Amino acid sequence: MQNRTKHTQMIKKEAERLGFLSCGISKAEFLESEAPRLEKWLSNNMHGEMIYMENYFDKRLDPRLLVDGAKTVISLLMNYYPSQFQVEDSYKLSKYAYGRDYHGVIKKRMSELTAFIRNNIGEINSEIFIDSAPVLDKAWAVKSGLGWMGKNTNLISKKTGSFFFIAEIICDLDLDYDTIVTDHCGSCTACIDACPTQAIEQPYVVNGSKCISYFTIELQNQIPKEMKGKLDDWMYGCDVCQDVCPWNRFSKPHNEPLFEPRANLLELTKQDWNALNKEIYNKVFKKSAVKRIKFEGLVKNIEFIKEVK
Repeated sequence: MQNRTKHTQMIKKEAERLGFLSCGISKAEFLESEAPRLEKWLSNNMHGEMIYMENYFDKRLDPRLLVDGAKTVISLLMNYYPSQFQVEDSYKLSKYAYGRDYHGVIKKRMSELTAFIRNNIGEINSEIFIDSAPVLDKAWAVKSGLGWMGKNTNLISKKTGSFFFIAEIICDLDLDYDTIVTDHCGSCTACIDACPTQAIEQPYVVNGSKCISYFTIELQNQIPKEMKGKLDDWMYGCDVCQDVCPWNRFSKPHNEPLFEPRANLLELTKQDWNALNKEIYNKVFKKSAVKRIKFEGLVKNIEFIKEVK
């Protein structure tokens, strides 16, 4: 018991040193309350063309099916809230995409954390997960006491808001588990009222197939015509439900140099974006998450926004 507490404190201290905003720990077990919620969400086709969400249903709900002998889920948050924002006369990018693609940045830090555990505590069987595997990251972060699931289905923290990345280390180490925190959304409906496409169909239920982030990132086909005039100038992702959340008044700028925007990105106007070519695109978005939709995808989104109703 004494060692377990000591090891837990060591891991949390090292996570902080490595630049993580928070570190929470929970027991690796079947997510019983999430199972019917996920099943209903899928059966109502709220995942749209994100067919991958239908895969590995059991593994999404039970981390012990992902890592042999798993006992613990270490949930980690990394802040990406910027100190500066795009000019007003611009097509909009989600703030998480201002800088370097977070996958590589976070994976490196998590690898350093697992190396620290092996060097200071002992050999472990573990896997690192950063939103590209069948893991319900927000559910684990809630279970690890890092915040509550907001009405916009984002993880929200009283201290730091919701502008952060979530990642997990699933391992076979025995650690002290954190306790779940209280929901503090109360009677607030700011996110529901502000969503340009009414994707938040009811509190705590987001229809992914109606979300602007889905239309501008996930959707392979053309954006539906009925969405004309409703994208609110978002060309990649959407931050509306976070921007209006009262808890994000507590968001503080990150101090990660790799998340800083490339030169001139924030100054680009609609006129600049309308003249975008592959050369500029490759320069502005080198090693960026925006590369996921390629030059053609970004141009497609911009053209759709420009079209008159």
